[in-house]
Amino acid sequence: MTTTTEAPALATRKLTYVKAFNEGLAQAMREDENVFVAGEDVAGYGGVFRMFDNLLDEFGPRRMIDTPISEAALVGLGVGAAAQGLRPVVDLMFMDFIGVCLDQIVNQAAKMKYMFGGALSVPLTITTASGAGLGAAAQHSQSLEAWLAHVPGLKVVMPCDAYTAKGLTVSAIRDDNPVVVMLNKVLLGSTGEVPEEIYGIPLGQAHTARQGSDVTVIALGRMVGEALAAADELAAEGVEIEVIDPRTVQPLDTETMFASVRRTNRVLVVHEAVTFGGLGAEIAAQIQDVVFDYLDAPVLRIGAPFSPVPFSPVLEKAYVPDRARIAQGCRRLLERS
Repeated sequence: MTTTTEAPALATRKLTYVKAFNEGLAQAMREDENVFVAGEDVAGYGGVFRMFDNLLDEFGPRRMIDTPISEAALVGLGVGAAAQGLRPVVDLMFMDFIGVCLDQIVNQAAKMKYMFGGALSVPLTITTASGAGLGAAAQHSQSLEAWLAHVPGLKVVMPCDAYTAKGLTVSAIRDDNPVVVMLNKVLLGSTGEVPEEIYGIPLGQAHTARQGSDVTVIALGRMVGEALAAADELAAEGVEIEVIDPRTVQPLDTETMFASVRRTNRVLVVHEAVTFGGLGAEIAAQIQDVVFDYLDAPVLRIGAPFSPVPFSPVLEKAYVPDRARIAQGCRRLLERS
């Protein structure tokens, strides 16, 4: 099964990010009886963030499975089931926990299709909660998309709102490759317009969240909302910001980014992960490889400082990039032109 195209205009209603995810998952389970969910507290409790509420009642214990606390065994279960033709969704409660199951993700899930010459596929979806902002400290607050996007064979999506939380989840489950869905913890209670019908958002296709002519801001996940808020602030100063949401960081839709750079001539990349070795560096390198001649200023990156996420609320707030830093970054780019 391949990823569907994005839904045509459909009637919508407001839904929270976490309920949009839950609805997309439920609809995908109704669509395909081979889809099942496994994870710690996903069935009886509904997940620590209530991502799986009520799914046990509808789908029963055969398709909603609570597992022991062993992320390596959990992902291994998913890889094996996917190789046998099922479409498992395995949940890693916090993204930080991938450190204990990286061998299953990197050396099994990502590579099995290639090592068997394409004779089998691994339609495995891994869902996980990422990001800082809830005072969960250094071991429960990281954004590790750069680790995963570096691995050939994996796809990685970062929903920025309720609409993309549902559509990207559906596409991840329908995809014949392992896909990691990085839900952002701070966004779980945010609301947005979401169609009732099932729909998928194409993987590897960026979205222009706001059009502008002065600076391109490429924002990952939660940073899309911060970039849009910064764009509103700068519009009052007569500066028009174009905001690009990659939606999928692996595969990465660079063509949409290049086209934007050709129009604005200035680029800022912002992500919640630490700046050093982050995806901002990769995006900046690709932009300078292909559209260097269109740049009026060096590509600017904004990310977190090279430090574990602080527990202190004051320090954590200062740690995560926000609309003020994005707006200031745009002003710096314009001053250098």
